[in-house]
Formats: sequence, structure tokens, C-alpha cells
Amino acid sequence: MLEKREAHLQSKMDNEEQVARANVTKNKRVALAALKRKKILQDQLDKIMGSRMTIETQVMAIEAANVNMETFNAMKIGTEAMKNIHKKLDIDKVEDTMDDMKEQVDLANGVSEAISQPQLFGAELDEDELNAELEGLEQEELDKQLLNAEAAPVALPKVPVASVRQGLSPLHQASPARQQQAHEEDEDDELAELRESMGMAA
Repeated sequence: MLEKREAHLQSKMDNEEQVARANVTKNKRVALAALKRKKILQDQLDKIMGSRMTIETQVMAIEAANVNMETFNAMKIGTEAMKNIHKKLDIDKVEDTMDDMKEQVDLANGVSEAISQPQLFGAELDEDELNAELEGLEQEELDKQLLNAEAAPVALPKVPVASVRQGLSPLHQASPARQQQAHEEDEDDELAELRESMGMAA
């Protein structure tokens, strides 16, 4: 309704302004009267706009109050529900329940640990004795390895005498006569070995 009234007043103000413009040079008295009527209409329009703003503000306040009321009612209902729940609970009961639960968990862990332990069915083992025996076995094995290393023969390569002589430096080599004598002795030795292998006497 107020919107329609505002539109009507705005239309009349526009008409009065057109009359004033049309007579501003022809008839100033008519133009002045039109401006006065426009001014009166403007005042009415301002009052209506103010009233409309007040109403809109009230509407928003009412909506906010309704939201607050709904929120309050929801909180009240929630509080009552919590009270009803807590009537069946108290801190002592909760603590007792938590203690019982912890006790059962500890019991379950103990049972699991007992079941997982290997059973020797009467045979009692001394861990220290077993460790000492293991160390003794390790020491015996080390002793064997050391003995085998000491008894292992060292094979040296056979080097012919002639090769050794050829590898000597000039300072260590014998005279030609000595070399001839050594060569003859080598031949005699080889001949003797050949006769011996054939069963012949010297």
C-alpha cells in the first residue's frame, strides 16, 4: 500500500514539475504555484518513506526476535535432554566403569602374553648356562680355525737352478770356467738319474 502511495505522489510531483517548466517564462505565477504543490507532495512522500523505513526496521527486529526465540527453545530442549541423560549417570559410575574396563583390558593382555609364551612342559632351562655353553662352542670353533691356519703348509714354487743362475746379476755370476764346471756337473747328475731310472749301474 505504501509503495503504491509513493508511486502516486512521485507521479504528481513529476506533473507539477512539468507545469513549472512550461510556464517558467510565460507565466511565473503559475510556475511558482506548481513548485509549491511539488514541495507539499515531496513532504508527504518523505513522511511515507520514513514510515515505510520504520515498518521495515520493525519487521527485521521481529524476525531477529523470532530467531532468538527459536534458538532459545532449541537450547532449552537440549538442556532438558542432557538433564534426563545425566539422571542415569554420575561421575562415580563413570569412573567405576572406566576402572573396570581398564582391568579387563589388562586381563586380556595378560592372557594373550601367557598364551604366546612357549611352554617346555616341565623342562626348566637356565639362560646363563645356555649362554655359557654357546660361548664355549664359539671358542672351540675359533681354536680349530687357528690350528688349521698354523698347520697349513706353505707351497713354494720350484725354480730351476739354471733359471736362478740366469737371473743373477753380473756381479753374482761365476767365471766361465766355473760355469763350465757347473754345466758338466748338471749333465752328470742328469745322466746318473737316467741310469738309475733305467736300472743301470754307473
